[in-house]
Amino acid sequence: MELHRGRLLDHLHLHARDLEASKRFYRAALGVLGIPLVEEDDYLSADELWIDQGEPATAVHFAFQAKDRAQVDAWHAAVLAAGGRDNGAPGERPYHPGYYAAFALDPDGNNVEAVHHGPAERSAESVVVSFEGPPGG
Repeated sequence: MELHRGRLLDHLHLHARDLEASKRFYRAALGVLGIPLVEEDDYLSADELWIDQGEPATAVHFAFQAKDRAQVDAWHAAVLAAGGRDNGAPGERPYHPGYYAAFALDPDGNNVEAVHHGPAERSAESVVVSFEGPPGG
């Protein structure tokens, strides 16, 4: 059996009501897993997870990877047609050269993004997880 991961979500951004409490929790949770953290006064990050202070604390921002700019444009149009609320029209963003994204709020107010990172070479299309034998065996 083989699973492919790392193709759906690009990054996850969480707002914390109490950033220091969240830092304590994620230091413990990710430290046990051996995942390195980057901590500054106003944020904590680990791999593609970003946590900073914000209200409402329950709001979530996450991004889907798009294969090109046209797919970002089509995604934005489709989610607006399906009842999403515009939170940023398709366009270049200043995060890095070639970062092209669009944002929409889902029915619960989560900030959902589609992003194309521009011309880039990936080391792999996905992370491949292979299992030997039947599950649990």
